[in-house]
Order: sequence, then structure tokens, then C-alpha cells
Amino acid sequence: MIIVGMHEAKTNFSKLVKQAEAGEEVIVSRGGEPVARIVAYSVPKKPRTPGSMKGKIWIAPDFDELPPEIAEAFGVD
Repeated sequence: MIIVGMHEAKTNFSKLVKQAEAGEEVIVSRGGEPVARIVAYSVPKKPRTPGSMKGKIWIAPDFDELPPEIAEAFGVD
């Protein structure tokens, strides 16, 4: 991780972007406080498709029922 001030970031922006492309994380600070991060761009993952597992997952009808031996172990009546 590289930490640079705002002025240095403006002056060496191309160099910092090349370092980010190489996998380095660059933190830009203003007055000693971090305010921005320069990281390499990555292509967004395929968006999630709701319902894509429909018909592939089955839940037993008694899924929510607590077996007697487990209930007894936990002291549940």
C-alpha cells in the first residue's frame, strides 16, 4: 500500500495509476487524513439472477420441526 498526499497524487497521477494496475493499492490523503483510494479496475461479475435455482432446491415439509431428542437436549418442551 502506498500513501501519497494530494499534491503528489496530482503531480504523479499517471505513475500512481500504473502502480494500481500492477496490483498496488494507492491511498490519497489530504492533511494527513486518507480521502481516496486508487485501485485497479476489475470487470464487474455477472449480476445475480433472482430465481435461477427455482425447482432445483427442495425443503422438507417438516423442516421447521424440532426432533424430540434435540428438544430434550436443549430442555425445550
